[in-house]
Amino acid sequence: MPVEAPYDDRLLHQRVVGGDESALGEVYDRLSSLIFGLSLRVTRDRVIAEDITQEVFLVFWDRPLAYDPERGTLRAWLATIAHRRAVDHVRAEERRRVSALGPRLFEREPVRLEDTVLAADEAQRVRQAVTALPDGLRQAVELAYFGGRTYRQVGEELGVPEGTAKSRIRLALRRLADALAEEEV
Repeated sequence: MPVEAPYDDRLLHQRVVGGDESALGEVYDRLSSLIFGLSLRVTRDRVIAEDITQEVFLVFWDRPLAYDPERGTLRAWLATIAHRRAVDHVRAEERRRVSALGPRLFEREPVRLEDTVLAADEAQRVRQAVTALPDGLRQAVELAYFGGRTYRQVGEELGVPEGTAKSRIRLALRRLADALAEEEV
């Protein structure tokens, strides 16, 4: 259940919606160190963290109606934007780094026949363990791990609440871990 924003968040939001630059300044004074610190922890780069901090407040200034005080605090909303931007930056940097490696990244040593046979045997044991699960658990884990679905999507597809889907997946994984440990996989 969403937490409503406190009165001062609502008031500041209304002032920013009305174009009051001093309200944006108040929000910046109150939350910029949080946004910067969060961005710095994720990116580990002061310059990038400063840029992200500026972007976050520009988003709020340019699109203040994107924030909904009925859904939570201004602090949480801005922190979420900062975190997403910081993670996006880190991922983009990783893609650039991988791209710079070029074909060398994909050069591999020859695969040994013994390793291939062991991997196939382990895969077969995992498939058997999944098949042995009760239907509800098996369907949930298959959708999540083999189908790439989120908890919410699993719940929707199985017609159960998200929490139930999450519980089924966790229970299935626990049972799989126990079954495979017994077989020393």
